[in-house]
Amino acid sequence: MSSQTIKEVDAVVLGAGFAGLYMLHQLRSKGFSTIVYEAGDGVGGVWYWNRYPGARCDIESIYYNYTFSKELYEEWTWTSRFPEQAEILRYLNYVADRFQLRSDIQFNTRVTAAHFDEKQHKWMIHLNDGQYILTRYFITGIGCLSAANVPNIQGLQQFNGKWYHTGHWPHEKVDFTGKRVGIIGTGSSGIQAIPVIAKEAEQLTVFQRTPQYTIPARNHAYEEDFIKETKKNFEAIKRSMRNSVSGTPFAQNQQSAMEEPDDKRQAVFEKAWAQGGFAFSATYHDLLTNEQSNEKAAEFIRSKIRQIVKDPVVAEKLCPKYMYGTKRQVLDSDYFETYNRENVLLVDVKESPIQKITGEGIQTADNHFDLEIIIFATGYDGMTGPLFKIDIRGRNGVSLKEKWKDGAAVQTYLGLTTAGFPNLFMITGPESPSVLVNMPIAIEQHVEWIAECMHYLREHDIDLVEPTIEAEEAWSTHCRDVANATLYVKGDSWYTGANIEGKPRSFLIYLGGFDYYTKYCNEVAQNNYVGFKLMKLKSIS
Repeated sequence: MSSQTIKEVDAVVLGAGFAGLYMLHQLRSKGFSTIVYEAGDGVGGVWYWNRYPGARCDIESIYYNYTFSKELYEEWTWTSRFPEQAEILRYLNYVADRFQLRSDIQFNTRVTAAHFDEKQHKWMIHLNDGQYILTRYFITGIGCLSAANVPNIQGLQQFNGKWYHTGHWPHEKVDFTGKRVGIIGTGSSGIQAIPVIAKEAEQLTVFQRTPQYTIPARNHAYEEDFIKETKKNFEAIKRSMRNSVSGTPFAQNQQSAMEEPDDKRQAVFEKAWAQGGFAFSATYHDLLTNEQSNEKAAEFIRSKIRQIVKDPVVAEKLCPKYMYGTKRQVLDSDYFETYNRENVLLVDVKESPIQKITGEGIQTADNHFDLEIIIFATGYDGMTGPLFKIDIRGRNGVSLKEKWKDGAAVQTYLGLTTAGFPNLFMITGPESPSVLVNMPIAIEQHVEWIAECMHYLREHDIDLVEPTIEAEEAWSTHCRDVANATLYVKGDSWYTGANIEGKPRSFLIYLGGFDYYTKYCNEVAQNNYVGFKLMKLKSIS
């Protein structure tokens, strides 16, 4: 591996989704030579891979986009309240073309390893085609949910039909017409796919592991006047999102659900249910901190399920018994109504576990189900999973996986950096607000902070930046303390890693509010990057 054969750049960025595209745009504008590596053959990130039927965003489209360019916001027009996958993908392709980003993106390329070279004080990037790249800065923009989880069920290889994972869906349409289809999992992707597939398939069998609290999306087409008004108010919308708790401009009711009389609280819940979207989660401020308030919300949703689903036995199977909101809040379109269809069967695999997959279908403890297609809507190895798929090694050859060898050992500073890994930045990494806020807004904040940090380092002739162990420990302790004051930590979900067999339990999302987090990050930068070691090569060579 001679130095002549190795290309060198200022920054390598992983992933060409929302994060990678904006990171490239920012670094270009500041004069950093940058290359983005993307495993797919096009831009889009999670929206490139997630093409399953019914795939749709659960943040309203007018908020689920970039805000760094007023011109971009005015040029693009969304068609409906909650954008579908194809429309988001068109948007990201438009952004890539609008800012001429493709020339610095290498598609169909995976980064297999990234090792910090302590002699050169740079990152050596290993590509799947055998190439090597040397870079000063290594930036991950691979998202929190890109490592698909296919459960290890005996017999899958013997199945005579076809099987798919919602996170790696074919580009061509899958035809369910006249087919016997089984779908395992009723998280967000399953809840979106089930109503669509049920309309096509001859028979759809849903293998439910855990029932969900899901709220109607109430999606609808946008009217022209609404779009005009929204574009006119761009600056105010941008300001309100960036200064909000959740990255969306919705204000949360500051009352406790227990302070209201039953009839008033019922009316508040009914109004939010009719409005759809995330209005329900903002009805009272203590739904995720007060168990009594939480149970009021949970029972309201259970009452709706019992009203919608005609078969009382099926309705009870669909009623969650755990605390509302401790799993990902899901939005749906006609999900519960779908169980009133004659061609849809619900199987509770907690009552009758899946034993194996046979050549002809799925065998549970009680029955065999003949199937021609099996769909795994079984989610992802979240937060750390995407990072662990790459052999990332910092100082002394220590891998990120070794450093974070169990859930309690995951430590970062600001969810952006981790000690022992100089010049490594993680966009929406563990212990940042990430998936519990509006992701494009969280991504913009991270990207801008990273780009400004790199600019500061260059202006001050600083070669390496790395958090101190003390700053990292203090941030991680703060994250845990904030999380432990909520009900989130009491739920089994991919938030805590409970969906992956053998994965240690930990809560790796910062819950202190996007507004507070942004303020904290800004103060770190304004105080000459307090909590970081800033090193010049002359002083360490």
